[in-house]
Amino acid sequence: MILLTESTIPPKATDSSRYPISARNALFREAAYYRSADFFLRGNWNDPRIDSLWAQQLAAFDSAIALLPVPGERVTLQGDGFEIPAIFFGSGVPGPRPTILMCNGYDGSQEEMYHAVGEAVLQRGINVITFEGPGQPTVRRQRGIGFIPEWEKVVTPITGYASSRHDVDASKIGLRGQSSAGCLAPRAAVIAFDGLYSFAQAIYDQFGPELTALYQSGDEETFNRIILGVLADPATPTAIRWALEQGLWSFKAASPFEFASEVEKYTPDGIVQNIATPVFVAAAQEEMFFAGLAELLAEKLGDLATYHLFESIDGAGEHCSLGASVLSSQVVLD
Repeated sequence: MILLTESTIPPKATDSSRYPISARNALFREAAYYRSADFFLRGNWNDPRIDSLWAQQLAAFDSAIALLPVPGERVTLQGDGFEIPAIFFGSGVPGPRPTILMCNGYDGSQEEMYHAVGEAVLQRGINVITFEGPGQPTVRRQRGIGFIPEWEKVVTPITGYASSRHDVDASKIGLRGQSSAGCLAPRAAVIAFDGLYSFAQAIYDQFGPELTALYQSGDEETFNRIILGVLADPATPTAIRWALEQGLWSFKAASPFEFASEVEKYTPDGIVQNIATPVFVAAAQEEMFFAGLAELLAEKLGDLATYHLFESIDGAGEHCSLGASVLSSQVVLD
């Protein structure tokens, strides 16, 4: 991978006073490269690049959003025992505006949410507030806190902040959870994109029936030995190795058995009946991680759910409809 550095950016693009759009785009690319370079580094929690590459992507992204027509505003909010990094993106339309709060999932950052859907929201005159909670990239790095299932502890301070702003219409605030946040966000009210009833079930489906049965038997020693053996095997496919390493890191789990025990808490069982707000539940036809779980969420929500299947014939059938963001934004936002 070639990182975009000062030596590889065309000279005109670096002059933000004369070429602000080109400079902004170059900085967004730089941030994306640093995020991508960090992606497979979870196997060694002490690897200094986990922090140094992230600091570089944050710096590049902040420089980019300073060049937006309405510059992005970073804020840090106080949660229940943790801090919540957030970014406010104003639509530029006068007066209090509808606002969508949005967070990413298992591995994604709030910076990615700007590109995934944030820009499309702003184009429609709606404000955007991206944020991260425990277990997500910046909070996990800077505060050392793994995921928590009680996502309302993250969303409540964000909602309070949004409501306090003069440019936000407090009666028109929505929430979007991307990827595995489609399981977290329904605890607070939402667009679940993709919908996910049980993150625990998604992980156990990846384990397969034999490993899941072994975990459920309580044989911690054997379960750990098998999973650690998979991680140590050079022949293990990269996708499987990454998924396990990301899970251990983002949940701050000391062992595979602890990780499996933690994800067991990530299901709306026992609280789904308390959800009173309509939820848009998106599903992808070729969903590779959460197959069938969006449909289950819609079924459990009943009349509160608006279910939509994004299809492969439209290029939108992959996880989170990657590759068809214009179409998915049109369906969800219009």
